[in-house]
Amino acid sequence: MVPDRDPLLSLASDVRIACQHVSRRVRFDNCHEIPPHHFSALAKLSMGLASTAGELARIEEVSAPSMTRTVNSLVEAGFVARTLDPDDGRRHLLSLTEAGAEMVQRTRASRDDWMVRRLQGLSPDELKVLREATDILQKVIHA
Repeated sequence: MVPDRDPLLSLASDVRIACQHVSRRVRFDNCHEIPPHHFSALAKLSMGLASTAGELARIEEVSAPSMTRTVNSLVEAGFVARTLDPDDGRRHLLSLTEAGAEMVQRTRASRDDWMVRRLQGLSPDELKVLREATDILQKVIHA
């Protein structure tokens, strides 16, 4: 006989898996214009979390050569501008172009629309529970 699984462990696993599935669906069902990893880099630049390829690589937890390829693609697509750092001529600073900022906004809007379409099928009680669960998940994330 297999012993019952610890209820807290079971809940932890269920929550983790559900969050992963939602995250994947939001990212991959809405990547019509650019790949998810390109959007992620653009989003980090738009939030001011990074200004160099090295910083992006560290934040995204990818290798420097991998991020360099991503940045090169974004520069070639016109979404990112690369300029020499005035304080350190060996470094290049990255910034969003107008097209890059528009791409971030369009992608975020598309992802929000995706989620709204799914939420519309829920009852008021389910929406209330989901609001409460979202608040709890934020608490878990920041614990």
